[in-house]
Amino acid sequence: MTDVDYCVIGAGFAGLTAALRLRQTGRSVVVLEARDRLGGRTFTEMRPDGSWIDRGGAWIGPGQDRIQALMNEFGVPSYKQYTDGEAMMVVDGKQHRYTGTIPWTMSPWAAMNLGAVLLELGHLCKSVPLEAPWAAKKADKWDQVSLAHWLDGNLLSKPAHELLETAIAGCYTSAASEVSMLFVLYQMASGGGPGFVLGVKDGAQDARPVGGMGAIYRPMAAEIGESIRLSQPVRRIEQDPDGVTVRTDQVSVRARRAIVAVPLAVASQIRYEPMLPVDRSFLHQRMPSGSIIKISLVYDEPFWRHDGLSGQSVSPGSPATITIDSCTDTGRPGVLCVIIEGPIARQVGQLDATERKQAILGELGDRFGEKARSPIDYIEQNWSAERYSGGGMLSHAPTGVLTQFGHALREPCGRIHWAGTESSAVMCGWIDGAIRSGERAASEVLEHETATVG
Repeated sequence: MTDVDYCVIGAGFAGLTAALRLRQTGRSVVVLEARDRLGGRTFTEMRPDGSWIDRGGAWIGPGQDRIQALMNEFGVPSYKQYTDGEAMMVVDGKQHRYTGTIPWTMSPWAAMNLGAVLLELGHLCKSVPLEAPWAAKKADKWDQVSLAHWLDGNLLSKPAHELLETAIAGCYTSAASEVSMLFVLYQMASGGGPGFVLGVKDGAQDARPVGGMGAIYRPMAAEIGESIRLSQPVRRIEQDPDGVTVRTDQVSVRARRAIVAVPLAVASQIRYEPMLPVDRSFLHQRMPSGSIIKISLVYDEPFWRHDGLSGQSVSPGSPATITIDSCTDTGRPGVLCVIIEGPIARQVGQLDATERKQAILGELGDRFGEKARSPIDYIEQNWSAERYSGGGMLSHAPTGVLTQFGHALREPCGRIHWAGTESSAVMCGWIDGAIRSGERAASEVLEHETATVG
């Protein structure tokens, strides 16, 4: 039995941030992580040539000041995402090259319809209170309909519909029919609106840390020290009037309070004694993750740049749905990232490895030319098959969930506190949101400690 002030479950950015801030106040902490590595839904792989691959979350954007604060704290610089050249959209087998946010090379009607809907989404986001989206004036109405239903009623152009559904539903790694429109508006509003969520330059994919996300979480872990225990999935958390006992198969930790910083679907696999309040327990059951496969293709050089392309492309429904330039700050080697989300990711995931690779390379060859068919390395991360992620980068709320159970997202349950990007009212769904949630949870347990002493 290890006796400490606080126990943190999960060594992603939320858990590491909570543990780091608590350690910096002089408290003792144990971090229990189910995986055999740090990072949670981020995962940076260093390569022999000094380059790196971010297998999970990778980007930062304006307004994400908490991750920027951590980068400043540990001396991690950033570099801008490559956006020179044209982006590409493929609809009905036809390529459209464009710059900016909207592919005006589509039919004027499709482009106008797309632009009008983006403006409407921005307007609706402004009416959602971030701390309590379930209290929005039209919360009940928006929570009764799915994103798919709303898009069907507002996008009359088929190409515009396909493009926007792919872009928005992709954020939740699920079909548009699975996600509540209230949740969509809340999540977008938490980042400042659809322009930020869907944007690259000055948006959610504006820049990257030099060295990848591992350049941030590794020094965080080093400062926390040996109190991080890997390969320790938590099985049970017991509360009593004096504290909590957290148990894995090999370790038991006694602490004043616990911070659970894992995805909601994974948190539901822990046994709580006594049982959690009904609304929190039901929230675990009702906020699933989706499917996402992230594939990094390495080339000697980023040949697409020489061809006047940014590397950014989207082809709704294809096995290589989205691509983006993922080179390091030096620009060499060339790294092109393929992101497959939602139902397509589940379908592609059912192919065997050889078939999947052939399908991906075939798509990229058609899109970027013959050079794309011959990478020097092919690195695949299927987050849908990650036992301790439970799926994609963000748990989402289906219809009816936020208005009924959303209030339980951040409420402590006795001596158990909650962290994770899903619980952040600002930048929900991004690494910055995970960091904010960790800082909030650390502040909560310290406030309870002060109240008890007082």
